[in-house]
Amino acid sequence: MDQHKLYRTIQILAETPFRTEDQLVSHVLESIVKSDQMAIRGGRIWKLEVTTGTYRLIHQSGDMPAIDKNFRIKVQDYPPFQQLSKKSTIVSRESNQYLVHKGIKMFSATGVGEKLQWKNLTLYQYVIGITATYVRQEMTFALNIISTALTSVLRNRKAETKARLLEADLDKAREIQKSILPAHELKFHNYDLYGVSLPDRVVGGDLFDYLKATGDNERLGVVIGDAASKGLSAASQALYVSGALRMGVEYQTKIGSLLTRLNALVNRAFTSEHFISMVYAELNASDRGLVIYVNAGHSAPLILRAGSNDVERLPATGQIVGPFPREIYHSDFTILNRGDIMLLYTDGIVEASTERGEMFGEGRLIHALRQHRKKTPRELCAQILEEVQVHSRMTDYSDDKTIVVIKRSR
Repeated sequence: MDQHKLYRTIQILAETPFRTEDQLVSHVLESIVKSDQMAIRGGRIWKLEVTTGTYRLIHQSGDMPAIDKNFRIKVQDYPPFQQLSKKSTIVSRESNQYLVHKGIKMFSATGVGEKLQWKNLTLYQYVIGITATYVRQEMTFALNIISTALTSVLRNRKAETKARLLEADLDKAREIQKSILPAHELKFHNYDLYGVSLPDRVVGGDLFDYLKATGDNERLGVVIGDAASKGLSAASQALYVSGALRMGVEYQTKIGSLLTRLNALVNRAFTSEHFISMVYAELNASDRGLVIYVNAGHSAPLILRAGSNDVERLPATGQIVGPFPREIYHSDFTILNRGDIMLLYTDGIVEASTERGEMFGEGRLIHALRQHRKKTPRELCAQILEEVQVHSRMTDYSDDKTIVVIKRSR
């Protein structure tokens, strides 16, 4: 018997879509019993039930007296099935008197599927038992191939199922994350704003938001943040922080107090390595251009002054959010005059690197800010992101990239 051909045959048989693993294994057994290449009188499929410590008959096929449906064999009383984890395929004399009465004197059996633990024993999820007219060495070879092929099919099936579920979960997470992001463009009294966030993966750990308390048209909070972890872990933390901020803003609390309370929440909800850096800047409707801000360990926002090429930085006013539960956050302020531009960004912008490891850096970011200062916030965001992408186009490493431009236009 061509063993490679048998392996491929089993795989082809298993390609038919089945609702359950039981149906798949039963289909393969039916095909084996009907095959004229093996002198098989009948076959049975036993499935392990860990809770009861028994193998239950789930399918039988062939020209043999029928065994009672759902007949069970106790694992502790049946050494042949205990041996399969070590030998994969066995030939044994039948010892169960009920099965002997049903015409099974000798049988071959092979283990299929994942290995499960029951007490101190390692047992296969399924056992295929075969009763043949006569037992040959080729029968053992064939059962070994069947075991290997079917186990591979079941493993791949589980992996594909998990992948589909993960993909569905990721799609939901992406939609949730997209749903909480604000509209990119916003006009607030004397200010034009534009923000964009590009996740490195399906979901990301960066966040930005525009926050206003209900009924309050005099203040606008602009927040940008970067969770330390990656992927789903970072995304969940970003969602948590974004939700907490939205709730907190409704109380119209001073932003220093708001960040202090948020820090305590994050400390209780996440481990210390799952911290987040962030900047919260509050714009006011006043013509004076007052901006109150808290920088919790984040990249310093840049301010390009309209009357010169001078660039100012807004340094940290507190530590990162999460690891330090007793941290008290204090606010600071700056003034935005007409034509001034404030740029908030995450480190995925400045740390984007060439294949030689050369980062985009703050210097290039400032150069782009100065060179394109006449552009609208939307155009400026697009220009910076394009330059960052071009700079890092030859490297595999990437990170979430978020940028918010605030321009006092009036």
